[in-house]
Amino acid sequence: MQDETGTITDEITSYFGMRDIRLGEVNGVVRPLLNNEFVMQVGLLDQGYWPDGILTAPTDAALKYDIEFSRRAGYNLIRKHMKTEPQRFYYWADKLGLLVWQDMPAIWYQHEDTARVRANFRREWKNIIDDHYNSPCIVAWVPFNENWGAFDVREITDWTKRYDPSRLVNGNSGFNNNPGYQEAYGDPGNGDFVDTHIYIGPNGASVPDAKRAASLGEFGGLGLFVRGHMWPVENNAYDYEPTKAALTDRYILLMHQVEQLMKYKGLSVAIYTQTTDVEHEVNGLLTYDRAFEKMDVKRIQEVNQAVTQESKKMNPGKVVPPR
Repeated sequence: MQDETGTITDEITSYFGMRDIRLGEVNGVVRPLLNNEFVMQVGLLDQGYWPDGILTAPTDAALKYDIEFSRRAGYNLIRKHMKTEPQRFYYWADKLGLLVWQDMPAIWYQHEDTARVRANFRREWKNIIDDHYNSPCIVAWVPFNENWGAFDVREITDWTKRYDPSRLVNGNSGFNNNPGYQEAYGDPGNGDFVDTHIYIGPNGASVPDAKRAASLGEFGGLGLFVRGHMWPVENNAYDYEPTKAALTDRYILLMHQVEQLMKYKGLSVAIYTQTTDVEHEVNGLLTYDRAFEKMDVKRIQEVNQAVTQESKKMNPGKVVPPR
């Protein structure tokens, strides 16, 4: 904006990003293609909790830090787990080059399943998609996680695909798990991914079918106790290692196994739990206060990038749509 003398009094800038995400066959295996190329999606489960603000990051720099750390550790994906973030989070993911899977928060815990709640879920899911539609970092929508609050899974998965055909949809990440109060729907059979959660894993992960890629939506969960950096409750994880070096070695072994599943079983996505410790959960790469790196980040970066580089070698000269 200029005044009558031609002096600029106000201005605004923006940015745009372009990318294509879809499924295709690579050497006869259905895989997600980023700009017409298969790149193994090696990610972190990111719950986005903070010791002081719980669901609210203290600063914009704090949001940026988690994304920068994920990139520095060699990840190309985060799964934003069961929450949404301020738009600045997606801005930094766009600018720093990190893919995002966006979850819908679970709509109820146990006894709140009503017609009104289900209507609210549909409205709020649409609002989330509308809010973040213009964030190119988001490459997949995840309406349900492990059957928590799940209903009409096939229908909502299909609706999401129709509403936003520019992205992939994982209808029920970890369909093999379910809360004790609710029977598992099981594999919805539609959407773009066959997705299981395996702790510790990765063996036992999904294999692709004729129309869907295989995803390991959660695995790992290895813990390390760090004195002076733990929440004042009983802390736990799926398994434990005694030292930073041992935890790093164990992670590298898991990623060697992921690479084998990628090459010989058709796995296309592996998401490790998790970016940071979260209150009682001590299975993060970082402590909850982000003050201590619980693994050797340089070695983690090297193995993560080795896996993604191997995936690029699998691309033929031409890829085709799935049958």
